[in-house]
Amino acid sequence: MAAAEPGAPTTSGLLDRHVAFLDALRAAGMPVSLSEGLDAIDAVSALSWDDRETVRTAYAATLVKRQLQRPTFDATFDLFFPRLLGEGVATEELADEHGIRDSATALEDLRERLAEALLPPSEQPEERPGKPGEPGEPGQQDGQAESLQQLATEAVGRFGQMPGRAPGRSGWSAYNTLRRVAPGELAEQLEAALRARGRTDEEARAGAARRIAEFSALVEADARRRIAVDRPPGEIARITLRPTIDRLDFTSARKADLEEMRRQLYPLSRRLASRLTKEQHARRRGPLDFRRTVRASISTGGVPLTTHHRPKRPHRTELVVLCDVSGSVASFAQFTLMLVFALREQFSKVRAFTFVDEVHEVTDVFNPGADPGEVMAQVAARAQHAARFGRTNYGQAFSLFAQRHADALGPKASLLVLGDARSNYSDLGEGHLRELVAACRNAWWLNPEHPRQWGAGDSAAPVYGSIVPMVECRNLVQLEQFVHDLV
Repeated sequence: MAAAEPGAPTTSGLLDRHVAFLDALRAAGMPVSLSEGLDAIDAVSALSWDDRETVRTAYAATLVKRQLQRPTFDATFDLFFPRLLGEGVATEELADEHGIRDSATALEDLRERLAEALLPPSEQPEERPGKPGEPGEPGQQDGQAESLQQLATEAVGRFGQMPGRAPGRSGWSAYNTLRRVAPGELAEQLEAALRARGRTDEEARAGAARRIAEFSALVEADARRRIAVDRPPGEIARITLRPTIDRLDFTSARKADLEEMRRQLYPLSRRLASRLTKEQHARRRGPLDFRRTVRASISTGGVPLTTHHRPKRPHRTELVVLCDVSGSVASFAQFTLMLVFALREQFSKVRAFTFVDEVHEVTDVFNPGADPGEVMAQVAARAQHAARFGRTNYGQAFSLFAQRHADALGPKASLLVLGDARSNYSDLGEGHLRELVAACRNAWWLNPEHPRQWGAGDSAAPVYGSIVPMVECRNLVQLEQFVHDLV
């Protein structure tokens, strides 16, 4: 390799990795500014790289703004700054004298050790509390977490390799690892151990599921770490990492994601309400009162040093929400309803209706101070009143709404339709929708599908979009922005 010429600019591999790390965070949906990146450099420059967790904390302190961004940050950090390469220099050789890693004996031994490590520290006997290092103490918890991490690393190293994918390169599969180790088959054994320690059936079931999920996540993270050795970590992050929970599509969210979204809904509504209040205060002054301003300028020789404004008339709109609660868009409809009703003080009146092929009013479900989980459960339970045959029929829903609830609309009301516009090739009822739109002051349609899917298959989005403005709303960020603009 040729030596660098004196005076020539030198490049740092660590700096390149830092820049690529920030780019990956931005690609995952985290807003990271240039100044925050410089702050992170200052922070990690003052630290020793011997302690990886301290470096992680320094990066998080300068780059992470909200707690919901932390899982995405941690996963990206693990890709760009892995805790070890391969098996690590201090790890015992996994292959036997014949070069075999994956064997029945090794699998049985690992499953036995995994069953012991899966017992959570809090479930250890409570008759020996108090001394550090004993079960249940933080030191013990850290030791068990490290043990579970080592088992995940060993499991991927033994059972997750996919050799021969390209010359000199190997692939690693979390799916193959979990299929071979099958931690789910340890659930009954783990539940029995927890029940023997005084846990109820429900607590034992939930504890076993949580620990198995934790091990599965460790296996997935270790497989990503190994793959990132052969390929750019930014590419691996783009392919494998899920976006932050506020940018995750409603239609692709898993059960755990929906629970996290529900927890984020009320903090989101509080932030949005605070932001709206500030903006309304800033816009409190009305238009310029020219007559008062000129009259006041007489005392200063005709120079209008002080301007006077007319008071601004408070204006609040009535909102009518008509939402499709069929299976494909039910989660999206529930989240939108919850956010709208959390901000109902911003409207003079709010009414909500659900439909599949029938129309059913659910305004009474949203009581002030109600638990969000209970409200969402009631909306889901009452969805059966909105389904007679179970197939979405927009034309029939618009017709029934016009017949039964036409009084909900008026010159002061705004109509908000929620749905993916998938008509099941039934009557679209364009005429009834035009009547509804004409009867109210404003109208919008929120569609949880990507615009490139509008018009594909049985999607009637282009037809409905020509009648009422259709807006893409696939995640909490887009929902927050739309509700802000609506208010």
